Parts: sequence; structure tokens; C-alpha cells
Amino acid sequence: MLLPLRTNILPRRTPYANYLLIIANVVIFLLTYGPHQGIWEGRVVVVPVNHVVERFMLIPAERHWWQFLSYAFLHGGLMHIVGNMFFLYLFGNNVNDKLGHLGYLGFYLAGAVFSGIGHTLVNYTSHVPTLGASGAIAAVTGAYLVLFPQTLVTVLYWFFILGTVEVPALYFIGFKMIVLDNVIIRYTPGVAYDAHLAGYAFGIAAGIVLLATRVVPSSSFDLWAMIKRWNRRRQYRDVVWGGFDPFTGQAERKPVDAKEVKKTAAELEKESQAKELRSQINSRIGEHNLAAAADLYLELMQLDRGQVLPRQHLLDIANQLASDNRPTQAALAYEQFLTHYGNYAYAEQVELMLGILYSRYLHQPKEAMRYLQAAADKLSDPNQLKMCRDELARL
Repeated sequence: MLLPLRTNILPRRTPYANYLLIIANVVIFLLTYGPHQGIWEGRVVVVPVNHVVERFMLIPAERHWWQFLSYAFLHGGLMHIVGNMFFLYLFGNNVNDKLGHLGYLGFYLAGAVFSGIGHTLVNYTSHVPTLGASGAIAAVTGAYLVLFPQTLVTVLYWFFILGTVEVPALYFIGFKMIVLDNVIIRYTPGVAYDAHLAGYAFGIAAGIVLLATRVVPSSSFDLWAMIKRWNRRRQYRDVVWGGFDPFTGQAERKPVDAKEVKKTAAELEKESQAKELRSQINSRIGEHNLAAAADLYLELMQLDRGQVLPRQHLLDIANQLASDNRPTQAALAYEQFLTHYGNYAYAEQVELMLGILYSRYLHQPKEAMRYLQAAADKLSDPNQLKMCRDELARL
């Protein structure tokens, strides 16, 4: 048994639209829940809602246009509403943050409609009523998979033992929630699996379209960026296997002469010095002596500009150089950081720092504006954003 508990990211803004949907679903459930016996397809069954709202459930064979939306706000019992609202809270908050309040409300309602349409197309002769927000929530969950595929979902498992494990959202949603729960295991009676699958399909497709058309800003961590990187790697492999040598630009591979790869004594000495400097930098950082590590880093750059430190080490050294009032050297370190670690989750803060350095200390307004404008498009912290805009206005 697997149950997701939480994700490792929090929304930057309060997800009021998602809270509104949760409240609306709960209030409507409390007002409409009234189980009673009814006859469906010649069988006596328990209808979970009161008589007044029966016509708002979705009945594929007797469908009315309003049912494709109204059914998503009705629920069949306490566990039904609690389970649905838990998943809406778990995955909806961050999607709300990414799409904005109005965009998220529209997306949720469209997900309800499309999941209802998908269910009806597969079960168009059925007289069994369908109700519940799970199709719309599947659309939201599919959008979460697209927007935040590399985030971690903490999953509670219990088989013979009880414990938790962190699983990337791409795998947990894609394989567990979609393939396993709705394609392979379809044993639970009364579950609208086809509505779920239609919702997931809508959420994933709509999410990719929103990113590809830049209606929603893309990042280095979403599914669209992953697809583009995969496609670049595919194109590269195809070109290389076709005979193109990316190192020489020649259409056919040139046999490598062993004499050509022999290194001179000077090159070997340079490599040895670089290795020793890197070792000393690691030691100083381990001793929390960033000032000494920064000096060694500058020596390393004089020896070989192609040397790149691990991400956190390079960022710590850049910050140290900035705090030591060495703006030229700090700018060098920050620029090297962005060149090699541009997909860093907080790269916009590094761009802001570079913009401030170029503006206030190095007096290079063109470079400053380039980095400040890049940061302004991505900053979420209101104080940092105000600082960035104020500096741009001053320039």
C-alpha cells in the first residue's frame, strides 16, 4: 500500500483558488449528501445524494450539458470527499501558484469537463450515475507532473513493514497513480477509471501546451525542458552516429594518432598544479576558511580558466569574494557559476547579485541591465524583486 504524504516544495504565494475549491466541494457535499435507495439499470442501489440534486450527477446514456460540470462537485460519502480533497490539497497548491488564481480555476473546471467527456465517450450506453471531483483532480495532478516532475513526493508504504520513501513526482504520478492504479489495477467497483485517465490526459497535454507556448513560464526543471534536452541529446547521437565528428567539424571521423594525444611535460605539470589547488580549496572549505579558499580559487583561475569547482563551493567562494569587496573577482566567479550551473533553482538571485556588482561597483551599465532584467523576470521574493526594479530604474 502506497500513500503520498507531502511534496518537497511549497507554493510561493497563498493558493487561495485551491482553498476556495476545497471549501466549495466540502460545503456542497454537506448540503447535498443524502443516501437513499433508487433503481438504476433494473437494480436497487443506494444513491448517495438527496433527491433534489440527482439530476446533477453525470449519467452517460442520459447526459445533459450541465452534468459535465455539476457532477464534479458531488460526492458519495465521507471517505470519497476526504480522499479527493487531500489529493487536491497535496498537488493543487503548487499548480495554483504556477497558473495564478483565475488560470487555475479555469484549468480545474476544464479538467472536470474533459474527464466527464472522456468517461461518457467510453461508457455512452451506461445509466450508472457518475459523481466526484477525482477527474478534475486527476487533471490537476497531471499538470503537477508536467510542471514539477523532479520534485520529491514523500510516500508512506506498509506491507510487512511501515516506513516512508521519497520518489520523484514523475515516477510516482506516472507509474503508480496513472499506470498502476488506473490501467493495470481496475478491480474496485464503482470507480470511474476512464474519467481519471481522461483527466490525467487533459492535465498532461494542457500543461505541455501551456509551457511550449510560453503562456506559463518554463523552467529548467519542468517536463517540457526535459523533453527538449532529450531531443537535443537524440539529435546529437544521430549526428555523431552518422559520421560527424563534433570536435573537428568533419563529416567523417578522423583516426586518432596515439602521438597526438601525448601530453607535454608542461601540460602535465599544469594539471598537477590544478589538482593540488583544487585539493587545497576543498580542505579550506572543509575548515570553513572561505577567505583562504577564495584566494586559492583565484590562483586556480590564473592557472586554468577551464577549471570548474563543485556548485556549492563555487557559489560560496563567489559570495566570499563579494563580501571581501573584490567585485571584479566576484563577478568572474558568479559568471562562471551561471555558465556551468545555469539550471540552479535560485539562479535569479545570482543574476541579481551580478547586476548589482556591475551597476554599483564595476560601472558597466549594459552588463548590469542584462543580468537585472533576467533576474526581474524570475524573482519571487518581493524584497529582492523591489531591489532589482529599483536598480533598473536608477540605471
